[in-house]
Amino acid sequence: MPLGHALDNRFAQLCGIEMYTGYAPNKDKALTLNRQLLPYAGVNTGVTYGQWAGLVFAKISPTWLDLDSEDENVRVNAEAILKQQIEWASYLSVKHCVLPTPDGNSCANYAKCVNQILQGLKNMESAMKLLLRIPVGMSNDDYRPLSNALVDSWETWNSFRMLCDHHSQLVVALDIKRVLPPENSLKRWFGEPVTAAILDTEIFLTKARGNTLYLPKRHQKLIADLFHLDTRIVISEIKVPTSAQSAAGSKSQPLLAYWSQVSNIYKQRDPVSEQERSEFYTRDILQPSLRPSRNYSHAISYDDHEKDLVKYLHYEIAISRALLERVPDERASVIATVLVVVGAGRGRLVHASLKAAERTGRKLRVYAVEKNPQTVIALDELIRANNWDNTVSVVSSDVRDWSAPERADILVSDFLGSFGDNELSPESLDAAQRFLEKDGISIPSSYTSFLQPLTAPKLYQEAKARKDILHSESACLVNLHNVARLTPSQQVFTFSHPKCSDNQSNQRYQKLEFRIPTDTGSAMVHGFAGYFNATLYKSVLFGTEPSTMTPNLNTWLPMFFPLRTPICVHRGSILEVHFWRCVDSRKVWYEWCVTSPSSSPIHNCNGRSCWMDL
Repeated sequence: MPLGHALDNRFAQLCGIEMYTGYAPNKDKALTLNRQLLPYAGVNTGVTYGQWAGLVFAKISPTWLDLDSEDENVRVNAEAILKQQIEWASYLSVKHCVLPTPDGNSCANYAKCVNQILQGLKNMESAMKLLLRIPVGMSNDDYRPLSNALVDSWETWNSFRMLCDHHSQLVVALDIKRVLPPENSLKRWFGEPVTAAILDTEIFLTKARGNTLYLPKRHQKLIADLFHLDTRIVISEIKVPTSAQSAAGSKSQPLLAYWSQVSNIYKQRDPVSEQERSEFYTRDILQPSLRPSRNYSHAISYDDHEKDLVKYLHYEIAISRALLERVPDERASVIATVLVVVGAGRGRLVHASLKAAERTGRKLRVYAVEKNPQTVIALDELIRANNWDNTVSVVSSDVRDWSAPERADILVSDFLGSFGDNELSPESLDAAQRFLEKDGISIPSSYTSFLQPLTAPKLYQEAKARKDILHSESACLVNLHNVARLTPSQQVFTFSHPKCSDNQSNQRYQKLEFRIPTDTGSAMVHGFAGYFNATLYKSVLFGTEPSTMTPNLNTWLPMFFPLRTPICVHRGSILEVHFWRCVDSRKVWYEWCVTSPSSSPIHNCNGRSCWMDL
């Protein structure tokens, strides 16, 4: 099919930079990049600039590209031809060039040549990306039913990208084959920079009835997952059988039937929620974590958090249950429960507390403690606007400095961070415990942090681009998207309130062992995701840990604890991680390291890169 015609008919086309058939390099003499070699490629004059830039994936011809040949002339010729084809694609304004698949892991000269091109693109501030074509699975011709040893093409990709120093403009074009590897092996690719997936027409099947095309279910699921990562799907026109042409209804558009099948998978995706739309531009962006004792939150932060209806509903339910258990029905009209909200913000927890009192028919006397002087103004206005003056007292103070006029029956707080304790909840509630009755209730009553190893080259590249140790070992908040979760998460630290003993330290240490599943294959660990689960009161729970995540709980993004140098793990191996929560008289900080399968430095020693001020 002519390229211009294909693009006019909705296809993202994988086209070749076509070398003239009469052109061939001199095998006995190395080429030089001079203009006497041109023209060496054809151009389709029916294609516009916008189509070249937005729709065309240029296939770099593998002909004569033996870049790791032992023959010097062949090797030098191959380097010249590759650079010529990239130059031609750049001239046409093509933004995606698909490179041939490396021949195994012995591809150092190929990678050297590509790395030089990448550096040139960076210096020219070019937006072109080079897509390394990597096969996933096997074709029917290569498959042997008795053999379960599929070639792990991820190893080829990993070797090549490491030789190119994780360059951000080197990405992946997955060449999807008929026989796919195990599910865990496929999931590794969800953390890699997969820009395109190439579907050969041979992987489509034909139904016996109706002569219609379809994709196997595993391929459908894989494509749906890749769509979630905004991957472009490219249909490669290798061989279009007569049955497909009949299904398309036109021999002039033989790929239409294939395009229709892929299009149906796209249309069957779950609709994008408003929350997902609002988070689209924050995906995989490192954001500094909140340091509550140093910085006051701005109004926009409160605006975002107060939209989380699920969070405040859980608080309301927990407070209701605590009130019902603390005050029997026969004394509900005479006993006023003293409830202290620490970190009251602009009053959403105060409102949840009063709604709980109304729901249960209990009386409350509320102290709303908030240290941010700007927020106190908004809190005071809320109290007066709702005529809560006789029930709620606003206290403008740090809870650690406040002398409470009476002891609290219930202590409600909103100090939970993305890792549970990373916004000084233990230290803040320790200070508040001094004015809590001995049988008093803390909401939340406990919280546990979790850690999970990730493949996340995009996050690694962003931290690496800052070129300083501060960013390469600073824990950040991240809306995780283009990542691969390599194992289930594991518990790290647990804090309970009120404390059983005033002498109990808030320092913690934990050693974790993550076993890489045997059907995953090798993978790179770029860091760890941090989550939390919290018990508000007895059976009222919420959290962000993936296996038990509370639906539509939007206040907290996961944390990301990076590794300065990625660690390669292999199938069935143990990833041994050590994690510390350190405390001194001025600050709290985390330190972490890996000791197996290889050792990393201890990150963030003495809190040199990130910490929380006390």
